[in-house]
Amino acid sequence: MTWLITGGAGYIGSHVVREMTGAGERVVVLDDLSSGRAARLPADVPLVHGDVLDRDLLDRVMREHGVAGVVHIAARKQVGESVERPLEYYGANVEGLRVVLAAAAAAGVGRFLFSSSAAVYGMTDVDLVTEDTPCAPMSPYGETKLAGEWLVQAAGRAHGMATACLRYFNVAGAAVPELADTGVFNLIPMVFDRLTTGEAPVIFGDDYPTPDGTCERDYVHVEDIASAHLAAARRLTADAETRLVLNVGRGEGASVAEMCAIILDVTGRDGVEPAIAPRRAGDPARVVASAELAMKELGWSARYGVREMVESAWQGWCLHHPEARR
Repeated sequence: MTWLITGGAGYIGSHVVREMTGAGERVVVLDDLSSGRAARLPADVPLVHGDVLDRDLLDRVMREHGVAGVVHIAARKQVGESVERPLEYYGANVEGLRVVLAAAAAAGVGRFLFSSSAAVYGMTDVDLVTEDTPCAPMSPYGETKLAGEWLVQAAGRAHGMATACLRYFNVAGAAVPELADTGVFNLIPMVFDRLTTGEAPVIFGDDYPTPDGTCERDYVHVEDIASAHLAAARRLTADAETRLVLNVGRGEGASVAEMCAIILDVTGRDGVEPAIAPRRAGDPARVVASAELAMKELGWSARYGVREMVESAWQGWCLHHPEARR
């Protein structure tokens, strides 16, 4: 069977392609290359350049490649941008998903794996976020991911698809430098960027109700994200009745201050003192996953720690920003 991976030339998508092909799965990638790069893909993986909103293209790809399962990763994913451009986000993330599901249903595809996000939870006030924690997204991006989960589950029931929705927490790191995240939207690359330009990293708020006063998050290595996709894909293949919504995290929190200290050590900037700025609106004190259900349902757990994430991310950053090494 062949898996269609939408967004497979992106940061996360290319790691999923690497994991699945390495395990012997056949894949075809559909990507508009707006943020993805063809060079991330192995030479023997077919790449179709196109938009998930193009139903005719999807029908052709499904037919020509004998697609029997879909891993839908393609999406707009910047929280702040989604607030400014909600119509674009709903169009790309919800309507795009609807078109992919419609094409999958018409082609008789029996397995559908959806890339969701911890952004569906919003401002949590629990020690560990379980899949039963109420969802109250705080951005159009989070709303599109929650609506996407509903749509996937409804379509799965109606069309006999086995489905899984994976709620990623804070993804970081790289399997190899060439697959590293080139965007500057998350904590680790944002600190790298400031260090590269000779500026101190910024910590937004040091008066939260956490041990060191800075926000705590659950960081998960992108290789672990990829292995979770493989485990979920295998489960969907083995059990046609699968209906899963799972957190994908380590189940351990790391504070912003702790992460900055690790980054400064890895990059050799131990003497740099982070600057403290006021809190940002909407930042919860702690968002850490319970990963127990993923272990129970998939036999999956994260293998890598935060230092390994930072070290691998730094190697990738230096590949693309050679001026960062000194």
